[in-house]
Amino acid sequence: MVETATTGDLELAQNTIIREARYTQEANSPSWQLIEKIRLPKGASTARVPKVGQFTVADLVDGTTISTEQSINMTLVDLTATERGAKIVITDKLARQHGSTDIFRMIGKQFGDAAARKQDQDVQALYPGLNGGVAFGAAGATFTLSNFAATIAKGLGGGASSTDSDGLEPFDPDYAVQHPHSVFQIVKSATAIGAGTSQRLNDRQEEQLLRRFFTGIAFNGVDLFVDSSGDATGVLAQRDALVGLTSVDWRTERERNASLRATEVVFTSDYGVFELDDRHGAPLLYDALAPSDTV
Repeated sequence: MVETATTGDLELAQNTIIREARYTQEANSPSWQLIEKIRLPKGASTARVPKVGQFTVADLVDGTTISTEQSINMTLVDLTATERGAKIVITDKLARQHGSTDIFRMIGKQFGDAAARKQDQDVQALYPGLNGGVAFGAAGATFTLSNFAATIAKGLGGGASSTDSDGLEPFDPDYAVQHPHSVFQIVKSATAIGAGTSQRLNDRQEEQLLRRFFTGIAFNGVDLFVDSSGDATGVLAQRDALVGLTSVDWRTERERNASLRATEVVFTSDYGVFELDDRHGAPLLYDALAPSDTV
């Protein structure tokens, strides 16, 4: 007797799709996991994030009125989410004849991989614009341990000189993301890294997800992660330099098309990625030439 895929069968498989897609998406998106997160409340279309300036404390003279007034210098950044998604049509015949491979688990993994790539690419697209587009490093330069240390010092020091002549604001980097070919040069150049302390992430669950991307290098309190996007422009940043706004998490829905004798599986999310503070990060521009494996 030929078994047919009914609506009930598909409904039972739905949870498998969700679990597989969600796990794959979370585990494969290091860049997304590293940035600040904001949840858009139900019924809202925009998240408004305020930024404030700095106060200046002056030296005072006894008996003299404080004459320097401070200004909050508040600016507002409006964040909005955008829908993303994909669709696949599973015919009844395919569902019946998929053999030993679980078709729903398979497409769940494919959806999850696609979501991870999309979110990471959206985050990475913002890397070159940080710090007003002024990159640390240079095209063709090698990402050695010495250069990595220099970028951290440059970020902490606010620029290339003690007078801050280039106008950069000092920031305290939490993480760096770079291409695996560039990270290889650090591994190659490092002899003894030392016992630097790690800057822990705010979310323990995200920290667990990121372990598989951690190279084992924590230098000057900055954790270095590998991302295989193929883009030679990485980033050195505080967690709050970039922000991910989520209205709806990735989810799967199905719709039965009886005349087509198939079921549409739709995978969607509603989110956005933005610069939260341009001054709290900088692009890392280094050579990503594939290393020799025949030496």
